[in-house]
Amino acid sequence: MQNKNQKISQLQSIGDFYYNLGYKGDKLSDTLKKDKIYQELLKAKKQKITKSFKISASDKMKFVLSTDTDLEILSQCNALIKEKLLKSDRELVELIKSQLLDDWRAPLLEKCQSLTIKYLR
Repeated sequence: MQNKNQKISQLQSIGDFYYNLGYKGDKLSDTLKKDKIYQELLKAKKQKITKSFKISASDKMKFVLSTDTDLEILSQCNALIKEKLLKSDRELVELIKSQLLDDWRAPLLEKCQSLTIKYLR
């Protein structure tokens, strides 16, 4: 039996492998959904850690949630979203949540491009 860190490392390695092959966005997500080893590791990890957190079915489908930390981040972000936040704080919470996606790089690139247009053009 593999320990927790090995499983997480394998999940990240598989995702990085496909990303380095050029898969991004929906294509990366679709490819990871078809990868049987990735899905087995992810399913085992999700079953173990979701017992301690209340996570909606839609969030389970949308986000990777492969570590306890991922669930803690999502839980705190969901609690914050329910509060009256400044626009900038709400955007930050949404960016933080985006890091739980299969293709977490796309939202970062989008923010960088937006800031580049705002400040460098």
